Amino acid sequence: MLLLLLLPMIAATVRGATYDLPPLPFGLSALKPMISKNTLQIHHGKHHAKYVDTLNSLVAGTVLENQPLETIIKESYKSNRAIFNNAAQAWNHSFYWKCMKPKGGGAPDENTHKQLCDKIKASFGSYENFRKQFTEAANTAFGSGWAWLVSDRKGNLSVTKTIGADNPMVAPGKLIPILTCDVWEHAYYLDYANLRPSYVDTFLDKLVNWAFVAENLERAMDSGRNWSWYHYWACSNLILIIRVNENHHFNNCNLLIKR
Repeated sequence: MLLLLLLPMIAATVRGATYDLPPLPFGLSALKPMISKNTLQIHHGKHHAKYVDTLNSLVAGTVLENQPLETIIKESYKSNRAIFNNAAQAWNHSFYWKCMKPKGGGAPDENTHKQLCDKIKASFGSYENFRKQFTEAANTAFGSGWAWLVSDRKGNLSVTKTIGADNPMVAPGKLIPILTCDVWEHAYYLDYANLRPSYVDTFLDKLVNWAFVAENLERAMDSGRNWSWYHYWACSNLILIIRVNENHHFNNCNLLIKR
C-alpha cells in the first residue's frame, strides 16, 4: 500500500504487455559538466533500457506480467532473482533520474523545504551530519550499489546502502526511499574514472533535486497518517479493514467482526 503512493512518480509505464523506458526529466546536456551527455546516453539509453527490455522478456506470460513494478519487485525478491534484479534496477534508475536537476544540490533551503529541513535536523542533528553519513554510505558500498535516504511513516529519516539491485522497499522495517545516488561504475566512470568520492560530492553539492525529495517525504508521511486512521477504526466498536489506493481514496471497507 505504501509504495503505491510513489507509483505515479517513478514506475515504468505499462503499455499492453510491456514496460516502457521513461524519458529523462532533463535534457542529455542539462547536467554538464557534472554528468556528461555521453554518460547519460549510455547510462539511460543503454543500461536502463536494457533492464526494462530484459524485464519485459522475463515476465512475459507469467503471473507478474502487467503488474505494477513495485509488486514485481516484492513478489520476485525471494523467488526469482533474475526478475527481481531487472525490475529493481528499472525502478531504481527511474527514481535516481528524478533525484537530480540542473543547478541543484547543496543544503535544502529552509524557507522552501521547511518540513524536510526540520526532519533532517531531527534525525541527524544537522545537514552536515546527514551529508557525512550519506557520503560514507555511497563510498563504502562494495562493488556496485546505491546510497539511500529513507523515511518511515512518521518522517524519521535514516541513511542506508544496498548492493547490486537491492532496494529498501524489500528490507525489514518498510522504509520508504526519498533520495538515492547510483554508485554503479556506469553512473560515473566516464566522467570521474575511479574517483567515486568526487562523483558523490558533486551529486550532493550540485545535483540533488530537493523538491523531489521533499515530495517523497510528504508522501511517506501521508501514508503514515492513513495508517493511523486505520488503527483508529481498529480500536472502535467495529473492526474495519481499510485499503487506500494511490489517490488516497478509501475503498473495499468490509465489516469483519463485532466486538
